[in-house]
Amino acid sequence: MKRLLLLNGPNLNMLGKRENDIYGDFTLGDIENSLGTLLMEKGYKLECFQSNHEGELIDKLQESNGVFDGVIFNPAAYTHTSIALRDTIKAIQTPVIEVHISNVHQREEFRHKSLLAPVCYGQIVGLGITGYKLAAMAFLENRQKGMGF
Repeated sequence: MKRLLLLNGPNLNMLGKRENDIYGDFTLGDIENSLGTLLMEKGYKLECFQSNHEGELIDKLQESNGVFDGVIFNPAAYTHTSIALRDTIKAIQTPVIEVHISNVHQREEFRHKSLLAPVCYGQIVGLGITGYKLAAMAFLENRQKGMGF
């Protein structure tokens, strides 16, 4: 069975409890359930992992290499600060799509630059939960067409 990894970084376990004006009132569980159902219907299995710790995210990315068909990754604030995550994404063969719930380009200036985007296969920002679904569909569609991933 084909497999995708949904990887979420710091504070995303707090969705539904913090900054609802930016992130909405849905929870991380809502995202995981919605995406899991969508992928199951398409013959994929979804594994979910969230951590507030950079090293755990690095470990999970390294473990994904050759095991998953792709990684949907919301690195949260590490997007703008983590050279270690960038180096890990660059080092593995498993394709990664970076996702952000909010439009980081409409927020504080320090959020405008992603250190990870240049080593990811794509980036989706500002579309809420739909961004996760679009990343999943990109993996499915490109695989069916024999492109890229």
